[in-house]
Amino acid sequence: MEKYSIRKINKEDNKEVAQLIRAVFDEMAIPKVGTAYEDPCLDFMYEEYNKPRSAYYIVEHNGTVVGCAGIAQLENEANIVCELQKMYFSPQIRGLGIGSEMMSVCMQTAIALGYQSCYLETMPFMLDAQKLYKKSGFENISAPMGSTGHVSCPVWMLKTL
Repeated sequence: MEKYSIRKINKEDNKEVAQLIRAVFDEMAIPKVGTAYEDPCLDFMYEEYNKPRSAYYIVEHNGTVVGCAGIAQLENEANIVCELQKMYFSPQIRGLGIGSEMMSVCMQTAIALGYQSCYLETMPFMLDAQKLYKKSGFENISAPMGSTGHVSCPVWMLKTL
């Protein structure tokens, strides 16, 4: 792929990030109820992640948002546990190693923010995503953690940082 950059989200990115996330949900027929799709912050990601111990990144290519992911405290969990949140990529950048690079940026940020472990939830049919997570050191766990509100995501993973 030609030149791309990974950077922190700006307020001006909100609309494109929300459109990207919704487009991936539509493309993959991901359930909309009980998932990130219905999170109230979806249209205000800059504001949501402009808080202490949170960060949200985008992949930008030719002035367009083509990927995103963030780190934040896992709600209703110890303050040493963060969650990898809302990691999505446009089809044209999947399989190019950009997801691994984004994962590295997010995990480095999590460590810098003082977290000791990182949790995530995903869908069973998102096998490529699970491969990336396992390659990055995440392991499956038998029950959900915290209070994400994503009751339709039955795959739970955890990584020690």
